[in-house]
Amino acid sequence: MGKRILAQRKGRGGSVFKSPKWIHKGPAKYPNLSKRDCEEVIEGKVEAIIHDPGRGAPLAVIKLPDGTRFLNVAAERLRVGQRVQIGNGAELSVGNILPLKSIPDGTRVFNIELVYGDGGKLVRGSGCYAVVLGHTPDGAYVSLPSGKTKFISGLARATIGVVAGGGRTEKPFVKAGAKYHLSKVKAWKYPEVRGKAMGAYAHPHGGGAHPKGGTPVSHGTPPGAKVGHISSRRTGRK
Repeated sequence: MGKRILAQRKGRGGSVFKSPKWIHKGPAKYPNLSKRDCEEVIEGKVEAIIHDPGRGAPLAVIKLPDGTRFLNVAAERLRVGQRVQIGNGAELSVGNILPLKSIPDGTRVFNIELVYGDGGKLVRGSGCYAVVLGHTPDGAYVSLPSGKTKFISGLARATIGVVAGGGRTEKPFVKAGAKYHLSKVKAWKYPEVRGKAMGAYAHPHGGGAHPKGGTPVSHGTPPGAKVGHISSRRTGRK
């Protein structure tokens, strides 16, 4: 009798693989303002800068004049008590939120919306930033951290500056315990053992008198056993 491999247990779900959403502080999203409200400048105040478990970047708690609060990814050099402006006429300073059509070429931005009102989808990792390259009547070209250039609607909002927490990935884990605690808040399975290091009963790659590479798996393999080196979709010159 064999053993259920990790790929099968992940698919079934369970407490080990479930994201601990109950410990997260909340979604980092722009306030749901109408386009008419964005024509004016709304000024909020940074009440606190907090840590969100499982997120590399800190979050800023911003209070608006009507008393509502929202969370945004914090920018470098943002401080508690700082005034943050939202709208087309906002100043071009760190932490302010403007539509891309109002942001000049060459400006560093982060937490960019794909469409107006989605709250921010792109460039949210610690130390990341995108650069506004150019404008058209319909939108703007933005250079993402991956190097890819993307065209985004001019109404989509973005925050001026660079995401705080840069250099986080430069520090090594050093101890297994540090990685264990990170995996708990991110719903990773840790430690994850290589299939070829297991016995034949435990994994399709296991067994053998000496260590060997992973066994290639065909595309017709059932989902539970489809692990490791999946055969290529096609070969040869196009």
